[in-house]
Amino acid sequence: MPRTMSVSDSTVVSVAPSAVYAQVSDPTAMGRWSPENRGAKVLGERREAHVGMVFEGRNKRGRMSWTTRCTVTAADPGERFAFRVHAIGARRPVLPGAIATWEYRFEEVDGGTLVTETWTDDRRGWPDFLANAFDRAATRGHTFADFQRGNIRTTLQRLKAALESPLDGDAPLA
Repeated sequence: MPRTMSVSDSTVVSVAPSAVYAQVSDPTAMGRWSPENRGAKVLGERREAHVGMVFEGRNKRGRMSWTTRCTVTAADPGERFAFRVHAIGARRPVLPGAIATWEYRFEEVDGGTLVTETWTDDRRGWPDFLANAFDRAATRGHTFADFQRGNIRTTLQRLKAALESPLDGDAPLA
């Protein structure tokens, strides 16, 4: 069975695109919304998102935990943020390889920002049967496309709730 190589979902968040971008483009903050990510460490001295920025993400699924190395491929404030995952390991990302690309697009709409999150499987060299077998073992019976569809939905719901909620009694981000 051929695998699905990319999945995405969208939601409208009642804040400006620049405010959503500011949150999503900070890899250290992603753990607040993602069901698997537990935050990240930005490598290098420059902290604001920029093309070429490298970070290591900490992740956990059930009892499994791992670290990935990622490089930002798009950093267009208020419009687009993307990164590719290109190394993985238990404590340190020591195994190089094309793993996945994550992209977030921000489009101004009536009432706020349409946020679209997309996951793309970059394991193009893997035969479908091998990828599907690995995916089902790693996700307890799902393909990564189906599994990531659920993760994306959860991340977007949590992001929307966080950005639309008053912070310490203040108005939502704008």
